[in-house]
Amino acid sequence: MVFMIMDPYGGRMNKISESETPFPHRKGNLYNLQYLVKWEVNSIRESNKHVHWIRMLYKYMKPYVSKYPRAAYLNHRDLDLGTNKEGSMSYSEARVWGVKYFKGNFKRLAHVKRNVDPNNFFRNEQSIPLLPEY
Repeated sequence: MVFMIMDPYGGRMNKISESETPFPHRKGNLYNLQYLVKWEVNSIRESNKHVHWIRMLYKYMKPYVSKYPRAAYLNHRDLDLGTNKEGSMSYSEARVWGVKYFKGNFKRLAHVKRNVDPNNFFRNEQSIPLLPEY
């Protein structure tokens, strides 16, 4: 089973500045695309087949989506953009995928994370790292 969901953007979203909220993908975006694939057989072969299939769809869509960098929506995580290493990841390493989710807000969010969660308790494969103090 495969899905491609297109959430329409525009309207009021175009009027909110990218920097007003952590979510920056507003003006100029027509849709948010979600690629989903589901399979019933739990085997390495089936998993590899379906992951390959969804990556081919993702590659096929490349000319029709945001570019430089290709953007992503955090609630539809894309682990192919990069992930935190075991333990923690530096701001500069995480920036590779962080700006694809948050654009110019990434540094500001890392600063907030340092102040709100200095022990990095709230983390996942792509959580915002702590911005080091200079």
